Amino acid sequence: MNSDSSLDFIGIGDTVIDAFIHLSIGHIEESANGAQLCLPYGAKVPYESVTVVPAVGNSANAVVSASRLGLRTALVSFLGDDKHGKECLDKLQQEKVSTQFITQEKGKSTNYHYVLWHGDDRTILIKHTDFTVSLPNIGTPKWIYLSSLGEHAKELHLEIANYMTSHPDTQLAFQPGTFQLSIKDELAPLYKETDILCVNKEEAELLLDVQGKDIKELLDGLQNMGPKITIITDGHNGAFIKNENKYMNMPIYPDIAKPFERTGAGDAFFSTFIAYLAQGKDVEHAITRAPINSMNVVQHVGAQEGLLTQEKIEEYLQKAPENYKVTTI
Repeated sequence: MNSDSSLDFIGIGDTVIDAFIHLSIGHIEESANGAQLCLPYGAKVPYESVTVVPAVGNSANAVVSASRLGLRTALVSFLGDDKHGKECLDKLQQEKVSTQFITQEKGKSTNYHYVLWHGDDRTILIKHTDFTVSLPNIGTPKWIYLSSLGEHAKELHLEIANYMTSHPDTQLAFQPGTFQLSIKDELAPLYKETDILCVNKEEAELLLDVQGKDIKELLDGLQNMGPKITIITDGHNGAFIKNENKYMNMPIYPDIAKPFERTGAGDAFFSTFIAYLAQGKDVEHAITRAPINSMNVVQHVGAQEGLLTQEKIEEYLQKAPENYKVTTI
């Protein structure tokens, strides 16, 4: 695969290996800072199982999602020159994702995270390796999908903003991660180059430094930062989108069974939405299909196993209840 305009979808972001440690011991306790996972301190805590999932991370999940939907994809990311890095490369290649833009840095360790899986949700123990990063020559893809990068990649964001300025035929989808949310002012040039921004409601309030605003005001506030289209996901209330001056709501797709494990639901939603736009579909077509992939991901362990093909998404769409449709708000 060449670094030219033949690529539909290039993801940029940190790649990790997730080790899911399934816990049956412990409990969830509410506090002023939100729900807390509580385990016996100083004890030997038994666990049910460990499932190791290579080549994950917001952008890695997104390119696998787009690849299964039939797009020509690649990932810009940084790995260690170790066995875990090779496992990530092998997995991406199995998913038909080009690894030509992935750098393996000697003497560095591939990111390895521990996921404490309790009930249908998880707490993740993270540690990001301080890689040497830069934007490779990626040509002119249809879409760039930017998501979670650690502090080591701070300058890369401005490289991407400059790239977007000089490549008007490429569009940028941005799903900011934790560190990116914390430096919103420094990323102002990037938000101005963003075509579509997707965050959850809590992240929208954090970016705008507000609380208690209605969803339209949040969508407006995000759009004022620069993005042409803004999307806010809000749990069981579904997704809200502002496209030009039109506000819409898309409900969630009904769960086919009780959610098993929720990692990757947001990645599946937004990557599916962008993948359909990259195929030339309109916003309403794309937003109708995105929640289906999200619904299926939470029926599996990890962020990628449950990602669907277009054929499977259409099968679920045919079975959707009558109220599963876009509405104007």
